[in-house]
Amino acid sequence: MRKLKVVQIGVTHEHANGKFMAVQALPDEYEVVGYVDERAYCDAVRFGDCSGLMKDIPRLTEEELWQRKNVDAVFVEVPNADLVPTALRVMEHNLPMHMDKPAGMDLGLYKKLLDGCEARGLAFQMGYMFRGGATFRYVKKLVEAGALGDIVSIDIDMDHCYGGDPYQEYLSKMRGGVMYNLGCHAIDYVVTLMGDQEPVRTVPFLQSAADVPGNTVSNAIAVIEYPHATATVRACSRKASADPISQRQARIGGTLGFCTWKPLERYDGKPITLNFYLKKRACGFEPGEYTIDFPPFSNYAQRFTTQLSEFAAMVRGETASEYSFHHDYLVHQIALEAAGIV
Repeated sequence: MRKLKVVQIGVTHEHANGKFMAVQALPDEYEVVGYVDERAYCDAVRFGDCSGLMKDIPRLTEEELWQRKNVDAVFVEVPNADLVPTALRVMEHNLPMHMDKPAGMDLGLYKKLLDGCEARGLAFQMGYMFRGGATFRYVKKLVEAGALGDIVSIDIDMDHCYGGDPYQEYLSKMRGGVMYNLGCHAIDYVVTLMGDQEPVRTVPFLQSAADVPGNTVSNAIAVIEYPHATATVRACSRKASADPISQRQARIGGTLGFCTWKPLERYDGKPITLNFYLKKRACGFEPGEYTIDFPPFSNYAQRFTTQLSEFAAMVRGETASEYSFHHDYLVHQIALEAAGIV
């Protein structure tokens, strides 16, 4: 197996630290040969800084990156507003990439990126964080196998209480606030479970929590209507809980069964418990109710390692992406509608 030489562009995206740690946790897959500190030229809104993790990694300018001949792929981890413009430069230099979310407020510009990567045959992976989750993957298999029948409802909560006042200030700088910033993760999963089906419409409800300035969308819900199903995506950055993400949950209902789990992820050593019911025999289960425990993440980096292992296989040409360019485009189209941007 060929180890890939990679460069990370960006140290201030919310997931920049997690992606760097995940790459470091995959030493048989990756070698980080440099990073670009975008703070030297980027004044965009940011929330985080992982430059301290990179003290032993060569610091490059973008021009130095483009001149190197030994780079196999790039991780784009700059602030939200700069993700697509930066990714376009990566694409123009014919480099495969993993790009974090969300994919900008200009849907046409994002389509230019996707079309360019497809035309050039470049491996491209969006950083939607639930794609590698074991529970999410298991439910996806149940749905694809028809175990739940026809899907009639999907409800995903992205609520949290991390970041304090600085996070609310961060959200205030972007249209759509918490729905724009976080809703895309849930929408990626909705689109996956619905088989990339085009929805009838998406209706957003964008509010501010009572203790947050009114110009900040900190409490939002979007309803995605399909011909025979509805999906709701909820995101609130002020939902009090003992753990910052313990209120996040998912419920999927179908004509032959349902499943639910809460929280979506955990880091406290306790298992993630999936509850599901099947009306008919499917996937080796007799009709009835079941509970399956999945292991928690042992650390933050583990949230991303499965997905990044798949990206390495894509770059080496061992496998194609599980997600089409059309899928990624549809996810972002719906995400922008859910955030009230288009």
